[in-house]
Amino acid sequence: MAVAVPAAVMLAIGLWGLDRGGIWRDEGVTFQVARRSVPQIWRLLHGVDAVHGLYYLLMHAVLAVHSDEIVLRLPSVCAAAATAGLVGALGVRLAGARVGLWAGLLYAVTPMVGHYAQEGRSYALVAAGVAGATLLLVRALDGRSWWPYALVLAATCLLHELAVLVLCAHAVTLVWTRAPKRAWWGWARATGAVGVVLLPLVLVSRAQSGQVEWLPVPGWGSAERLLRGFTAGPTGVVFWGCLMLVVLGLPVRQVAAVALPLAVVPPALLMTVSQVRPMYDDRYVLYALAGVPLLVAAGADRMVSADAGRPTMRRLLHTPAAGALAVTLAFLHALPVYRQDRTPAHRPDDLAAVSALTARQLRPGDPVVYLPSIGRRSALAYPKGFRRAWDIALGEPGPPSGTLYGREVGAGELRRRLARVHRLWVVTEPYALRSRWYPGDPTERTKLTAVEEQFVPASAQRTRYVLGGVALRLYVRRPDAFGPTVGPGAAVGLGPTAAPSPTGTPGPASNSRPTVTRGPTGKHSPAIAPALTPPTPAPASPRPEPR
Repeated sequence: MAVAVPAAVMLAIGLWGLDRGGIWRDEGVTFQVARRSVPQIWRLLHGVDAVHGLYYLLMHAVLAVHSDEIVLRLPSVCAAAATAGLVGALGVRLAGARVGLWAGLLYAVTPMVGHYAQEGRSYALVAAGVAGATLLLVRALDGRSWWPYALVLAATCLLHELAVLVLCAHAVTLVWTRAPKRAWWGWARATGAVGVVLLPLVLVSRAQSGQVEWLPVPGWGSAERLLRGFTAGPTGVVFWGCLMLVVLGLPVRQVAAVALPLAVVPPALLMTVSQVRPMYDDRYVLYALAGVPLLVAAGADRMVSADAGRPTMRRLLHTPAAGALAVTLAFLHALPVYRQDRTPAHRPDDLAAVSALTARQLRPGDPVVYLPSIGRRSALAYPKGFRRAWDIALGEPGPPSGTLYGREVGAGELRRRLARVHRLWVVTEPYALRSRWYPGDPTERTKLTAVEEQFVPASAQRTRYVLGGVALRLYVRRPDAFGPTVGPGAAVGLGPTAAPSPTGTPGPASNSRPTVTRGPTGKHSPAIAPALTPPTPAPASPRPEPR
């Protein structure tokens, strides 16, 4: 019961509202990469996203069965359910069935767990792997084989290499429990095997570290946010009650020796390293959350076991149902958070909304330009809305080019193509609207300057904004702009490398997000910024796809 009930509860919570009606940019990457062929995925990993390679291959097999948003998220739901069961199993092994049941249920109702259980990314799977490895660690310390531990941990680290930090937490557990030399030798061999398996991925992904350059240096605010995220309720009496029970659970040595290092060591190490080289994000240490419900459950068990109060009340509190009721109340307290999390508005953007807007606005053959090229992700996730458009800057789609968003034509070719159109639709990311930001890539600069010099907004009424500040606006050629023009939406004289008409599935655009740097002092920045300024503030800086 301590394993099955938490797993069932987590499965129900994960399936609730799983179809939000759209995917956001990180899920969009998973969706478009996993639907490529295995050779195309392998080629992509040599240039970008190697850290997610195993996950993409797994999702390739999953989406081959059926390709939609629900199936995209189902592996994360199942992984979260497995993790809840594993946390329960850990609690049973360390402190008994009651602690196991309460810990598993607490894990299942934690809002942060529910959030990533509905993400089409690898983080819930990594959490399951770490929980399984920790359970196997406890079993190995009791005299079992170390090789199952090594196998599970190696697979987990291949899903995301930052899971390797759990090895440091497990080392602290060995010190805390005063493990004998034989146990240290077994753990060292297992760790060495994990290192050998992980080394090629580390070498490849190190060359791709530019993907996380957008991450800020974590501070005390990051630590507080993570602390609140690790509890069953981020605010109010539930949060403070959980902290009190964690303190009460610390004297339960057998639980604290495993749970406290798991909850503290990986986040603390990653935040420390990130003071020099930022690479911290809450999702990267989601797996550490499993330690907190174990401590809370141990503290609750210790509290109700104290000889205080009337005998009848003590007997009532000693029943597992009493803890389950308390967990239910904690879930109800966080219910507004859960409801909000199951709406597209709670994600940074909504690719489905961009595609739907484009389908309503564009005419067959209309040229469209993406500022910057990663804006093409909406077209890749939901090609139906863009099938009538002509991606005027695209040179080679992503799958054959081994890139996420394809390769765009050079600046000269793009100028020639733009000189032949009368209408131009612009899909732009929020940060591209800032007049002080100036792209380093020549093709991106050509997009900005060409729109400024050769086109003007058709009308303010033709501008549309969607979640995340993404804007779609129609431009028409200036009356005094030089160069031949043709009828609306037509494309002529494009040459052998051009795409004369939509292909039904617009190609992706760029191997990685273009470098954006502040323009030199006195340099004129494109006037597209004031023309497109949205009604809500734009993010302060560009944000490429996270790793």
